[in-house]
Amino acid sequence: MSLHTWWLFVLMTFVVSATPGPNMLLVLSNSARLGLRAAVATMVGCMTALLAMMSISAAGLGALLQMFPAVFDALRLAGAAYLAYLGIKSWRAPVHDPALDAPKVPVAAASSGMLLRQGMLVAASNPKAILFAVAFLPQFIDPQHAQLPQFGILLATFAVIEISWYFIYAISGKRLSAYLQRASVLRAFNRLTGGAFIGFAALMAFSRD
Repeated sequence: MSLHTWWLFVLMTFVVSATPGPNMLLVLSNSARLGLRAAVATMVGCMTALLAMMSISAAGLGALLQMFPAVFDALRLAGAAYLAYLGIKSWRAPVHDPALDAPKVPVAAASSGMLLRQGMLVAASNPKAILFAVAFLPQFIDPQHAQLPQFGILLATFAVIEISWYFIYAISGKRLSAYLQRASVLRAFNRLTGGAFIGFAALMAFSRD
């Protein structure tokens, strides 16, 4: 892999990672509601699933999903159902006025393990990530040289860029937290994020490409 090819991969990954999606929305939402520590646990879950999926794609699972569209559709619909569940849960989340009921603010309790699993499930909910890796990564690998080291470099580069964008979204979410002290604003935020998750679920469920 030439340096020029690597820089092209960096540029394209930077743009793809910056695009808002379920992962970024989850990081922003958890940071706004629960703080940066919760966002970091969410990031770890998302990245674990993404790196696992990209590694699996290198082993040929993406080609297998293309050969058996029924399996792909089943995974896609299961992922859409989970995103819809998160959306409904967020939309219906109870809201208390911190000035009157501070000890019972519902966003206070969430274990790191739960947030990590949530991040993994959201990142893994879209089987298109595997197909994307199958179509995207090979374009930057030189078949004339050992492929495993090149794949390792691309994977590490992707991880650094993706995590950087996670932190940007997390910091943005943390800044939003000051405004979420008002019950009316928190309710609107819950419905906005819930609606976005439901929208992502609909896009995944009805997408056929």
